[in-house]
Formats: sequence, C-alpha cells, structure tokens
Amino acid sequence: MSSNEPLLIFKKLVKRNYPKPNSFTLVFVLKSCSFSILTGFSEGRQVHKHVVQCGYGRNLFVQTSLLNLYGKCEEIGLAEKVFDEMSERNVVAWSAMISGYSRLGMVNECFGLFREMQKTGVVPDKVTMVSVISACAKSGALDLGRWLHAYIDKRSIENDLELSTALFNMYAKCGYVEKAIEVFEAMPFKDAKAWSSMIVGLAVNGLAEYALVTFSRMNKAKVEPNHVTLVGVLMACAHSGLVSEGKRYWASMIESGVEPSLEHYGCMVDLLCRSNLIDEAYSFVEAMPLAPCPAILRTLLVGCKKNKILDKGEVLGQHLIELEPWNAENYILLSTLYASVSDWEEMRHVRKQMKDKGIKAMPGCSSIEVDGFMHEFVMGDWSHPEAEEIKEVLRDISQRVYSTGHEPWIATILHNVSDEEKEIALCEHSERLAIAFGLLKTKAPTVIRIVKNLRVCRDCHEVTKIISRLYNREIIVRDRVRFHRFVNGACSCRDFW
Repeated sequence: MSSNEPLLIFKKLVKRNYPKPNSFTLVFVLKSCSFSILTGFSEGRQVHKHVVQCGYGRNLFVQTSLLNLYGKCEEIGLAEKVFDEMSERNVVAWSAMISGYSRLGMVNECFGLFREMQKTGVVPDKVTMVSVISACAKSGALDLGRWLHAYIDKRSIENDLELSTALFNMYAKCGYVEKAIEVFEAMPFKDAKAWSSMIVGLAVNGLAEYALVTFSRMNKAKVEPNHVTLVGVLMACAHSGLVSEGKRYWASMIESGVEPSLEHYGCMVDLLCRSNLIDEAYSFVEAMPLAPCPAILRTLLVGCKKNKILDKGEVLGQHLIELEPWNAENYILLSTLYASVSDWEEMRHVRKQMKDKGIKAMPGCSSIEVDGFMHEFVMGDWSHPEAEEIKEVLRDISQRVYSTGHEPWIATILHNVSDEEKEIALCEHSERLAIAFGLLKTKAPTVIRIVKNLRVCRDCHEVTKIISRLYNREIIVRDRVRFHRFVNGACSCRDFW
C-alpha cells in the first residue's frame, strides 16, 4: 500500500458519509499524511477539520498524531497550539513536541520543554532523548549534550543503536571529536548509518585520513556503504585537498556499479574547485549525465571568484539568477565576483537588481552556549543585554591583535567603501561578537565553541588564530562548511578551507 492510499480511501469514505470515521481511522490517516512533507501539511489540515467535526478534537491519540504531523511539517505554531490544548500528555505527546522543536534547531525551547516534562513526572524514553540530543547537535550545545548523556546513563535508558548514533553524532557536530570516537568505538554493533555518520563527522572536523581509515574498516566489517558513506568519503578528500585520493575513490565507486547522485557529483566539483582546478571542474560538470543543480553551479562560481575568472563566472552567475531569481546567494556571489576584480559598476548593478526585487541577504549569525543557554549574535547588532561589556572585550581584542602586527584583510570586504569602514565591519562580524562574549563569560581552560551559519572569512580566520594564542584559549568554530579548531595560533584546517 502506498503512503497516499489511506488518504484516498478516507476521502471516499467522507464523500459517502458512511461509515463515520473513528479515532483509529483518523490516527491512521494523519500518520499517512506525515509521510509526505510536500503535500502532507495541506492534506493534514483537511483531516484536522474532520477531526473537529467528528468530535475527536480532545482525543489524546488523535491530538498526538496531529502534533507529530505539524512537527514534521515544521509548522511549529500549529503544533504548539495542539499541544497547549491537550488536557493530558503521555510520553509520545511530549516527545512529538520536543521533536518538532528539535527539527528547527530550537534548542532552548526543546530543552525547556524537556525540563517541563520531567517536572510533570513523565519519564522520557529513548525517542525523547534522540530528539533532544539531535537539537544539541544542530545548535552545537555541547554542555547540554553532555548532561543528557550523563542523564541517559544515570536513568539506565536503553542506549540502542539509534541513541548511540545520535550521541556520537552530537559530539562530532559539537567539535568534541575525541568523545565521538569513544562512543562510536564502544558500540557493540554498527550499521551503515552509524559508520556513515562517523565518516562524515570526521570529514567535517578535518580528520580526512581518519575518515578514510574508518571507511576501510567499514569495508572490512562487510557493511555495505550507502549514499551518505560515499558523500562522507568524497567530502573528506575535498576538505583536505586530497585530489588523487578523491579521484581514486570516484573511479572505484563507478567501477563497482554505484550510480552517483547530484550530491556525489557536487563533492567532486567541490574537491576540484578547492584545489583551484577550475577548468577540470568545468569539464567534469559538462560531462555529467545529469543536469547540474544550482548548488553545483554555485560551487563553480565560488571557484571562479576565488581565482578571479570573470568570463566563466559571469556566465554562471547570470544563469543562476535565471534559474533562481529569488535566491539572494546568487546575486551576492555574482556581485562579489565583480568586486574581486574591482568592477564596482557591475557590482552596484547586481546589488540594485536585488534591491529592486526586494531580495535581502541572509545576515551572518553566530551562536555560543553559556550556562546551558544559546546566545545568538548578528553582525552589527548590539541588542544583547551585555552589549557594552562585549564592546569592551572587542576593544581589548583589537588592541592586542593590532600589537602583533596583524594587517586586516580589508580585501575580504567587497564593498566600495573606505578602508576604515572595512576594518570596523570586520571587527563586528558575528563570530567576533560571539568569541568576545565567550571570553567575557568563561575562563580558561574552557573551550569557546561557536556555530556560524556562513563561511568564516579570511580575516576572521586569521584573527581567531591570533586570539587563541594571545588569550591561551582553544576556540572551535563550526561554519557552514566545516570545523575550525584554533589552538595556540594554528588552525586544524591548516588554512585550507
């Protein structure tokens, strides 16, 4: 039976108006709606109307199914409304609401609800724990994740394959890769998902050689690699510039009869572009049997911008704008390509296109966990309650970094403004604010852990290396692409990212 067949039968039943649907029918139909994120929400809303008409609006099992549906569709407001209207809540209901917050990375709300659940006396199960731990992984909330791990051990919650995988995945995504390896190695059984998650975790943490050794161990264990496994292997090669190794794994994949997906092709294009092999990357894309997706074209455009290849980059940028006219990233990449070759007139023209269409760029945002709560910072936003103290720390950082002889990489600010304005803009990048807050609120040897939604710029990367040495602090930054671990003036990426 297909996932939408129960819904079709339900519609026929409603049309005939006989027999009247009962709670079991409604729960089953709502469950089938949750299988499709694209159509499930609109179909589920229609079923919700029938729930009310049939008098099952206060039925615990029906409410829980609605809660699960809205959570999976990321309609968190509707999920909250259903949850608030529940007169009683079992562990499944609590877990469904926590899972909804987790999907959106709302770690403060997720953990707050988890604490409220405990106060009511409802005992969380492994499903609950997986959701809360996944929220910690998305937001980089290591302290909360460690507390949850201790809670699992203390309460003797069954630490099965899924929960163990969630735990080591959380540690890897929080940059605590040593603990991730420890949890992974302690697992008595590892399926393809566990092996793949570990390989990806090692890859984004810059441990390419370890990731490839883990892949070799997976093969020796006779566990069949899946789609994610091969993405992780190619990603490891890309993040460390292992071009020959990446080509070898690609050839082996093709020879073994694996049909590459767009994601696999994207990893190979990324590998070539990161190593400045732009012409080879172009030839690779042209030979693809699949039409390249916008993400692959953007990778090529980034490579052109990095190497100041205007002719190819310009064609790519215009094509991307035609494909996705409302995606701000396409305009920004094209405008920064023009700015990289000091073509300010064309840069202004592209920016004007954005403004005329009302398209706004996603602002840089960095978060840091302090005392169990996530604090977010946006470039130039001084709304934080401790903004004045943060500014004072930033001034101290600037003075001490300047005394080392560091010259700001103002070339990374691709706007036609004065050098002084560029320097100020660099000092107010979101990760600088988060690092300053970390220095303000924590003492050595506490590791400062930052999660950023965009790629770290060259100047911030250099300054963070200096800060780690001057303040004798380990700083871990997870940007959109990978982890950077700064210790005593050096970064784990070895300045290749």
